[in-house]
Amino acid sequence: MNRRIVSSSPDVAWRESSNCDERGGAEIDMLVLHYTGMPSADGALDWLCSPESRVSSHYFIFEDGRIVQSVAEDRRAWHAGISNWRGNNDINARSIGIEIANPGHEHGYRPFPPEQVEAVVALCASVVTRFTIPARNVVAHSDIAPARKQDPGELFPWRRLHEAGIGLFVEPAPERSGPGLPPGSPGAQVKRLQRGLAAYGYGIPQSGKFDEPTGKVVAAFQRHFRPARVDGIADASTRDTLDRVLAELARAEAGSTSV
Repeated sequence: MNRRIVSSSPDVAWRESSNCDERGGAEIDMLVLHYTGMPSADGALDWLCSPESRVSSHYFIFEDGRIVQSVAEDRRAWHAGISNWRGNNDINARSIGIEIANPGHEHGYRPFPPEQVEAVVALCASVVTRFTIPARNVVAHSDIAPARKQDPGELFPWRRLHEAGIGLFVEPAPERSGPGLPPGSPGAQVKRLQRGLAAYGYGIPQSGKFDEPTGKVVAAFQRHFRPARVDGIADASTRDTLDRVLAELARAEAGSTSV
């Protein structure tokens, strides 16, 4: 088996999980970041390596920065579950999954320590470089499964990753007065919002109705790009931030095609 360890991180440990299978020929073009959401980091790693759990990740990062690899990169780890990104449903087949130790929203969600953040940055930089993963495909678990997941949450340092050349980030638009789009809102503005979220990658129907699934996607977008307030309401700041994200995406993609 190809136990592909990051060459720049010789201290990566190996603890095998049998919860994996073949990728089925899919090319790796995504990186999915999770938090463990369990009270104990050791307990979370035990669970990811237990055949009983039927879940796993390629890598696990402790709060003190230690990295453990459990699934070879050429294997499909079972970390994404029911998910969608840019019209693709089998995210496990095309992604590297990283679990980051944090109790999560149900067990005392807290900031990610500096040692852990720097380990995340180093590992992610290696992965995105080796597999040429586009910035828009560096995603949160909540981005690909907004109806089910919140991780890694609004405290995750996306800005720090972007500063290291990982993922896409923009300065969130400041909050300003103006009508928001709460759940139940109909009309052209809602459809424009849905179209913009889908253009970035979110799995969202473009019905023109602000239904519950739309609210879940808006909250996922806020966790990633406008984390100061995560409420699922598309206020002016959220919509302005989405416009900034799409503009930055257009610039990034134009730059990559002109090289």
